[in-house]
Amino acid sequence: MTKIIGLTGGIGSGKSTVANYIASKGIPVYIADDEAKRLMELDEAKQKIQSLFSESIFNKDQTLNRKRIAELVFNNPSKLQELNAVVHPLVHQHFKNWVKEHENFPFVIKEVAILFETGGNKQCDKVILITAPEDLRIERACNRDNVDRETVLNRMKNQLPEAEKELLSDYVIHNIDLKQTFKEVDVILKKLGKL
Repeated sequence: MTKIIGLTGGIGSGKSTVANYIASKGIPVYIADDEAKRLMELDEAKQKIQSLFSESIFNKDQTLNRKRIAELVFNNPSKLQELNAVVHPLVHQHFKNWVKEHENFPFVIKEVAILFETGGNKQCDKVILITAPEDLRIERACNRDNVDRETVLNRMKNQLPEAEKELLSDYVIHNIDLKQTFKEVDVILKKLGKL
């Protein structure tokens, strides 16, 4: 049976870079955030999401205004929870179908930013954590998203502390030097191939 390997890491850790590297090796990688964004645009999901907010959360072209939604939920844990209650079941079902399509592979990678926070690690056979020093993660996220330090720190508040994630993970990669990170990923992939 196909093993499910969770790949996670806090904002700015470099988990997307690692996910892309793994995918370049021909291993199926499911990017949960990308799929969530796509699934959120389905009509039924959009209606449920709009019902959570008193103001319109649509752009002029009737797509979701993600920036506004983020502003509304990141400082409001109960709203974030309500939004997740709409989105996570959609992603969960979509992922189950995706795994069936890839059952001829010994393992697949599920890349999720908030794997532990949602209990998603319980559905994984192993978990790889990508981490980096907090200042480096903040700098990367500010540069990537063109936002200020405070915005990144607010997002980090919704994620489990790195030390807790490390305790819950099977493999931990400290992503400071990308060449070294890729070497460590290669070693882990070899081990996973023997599971």
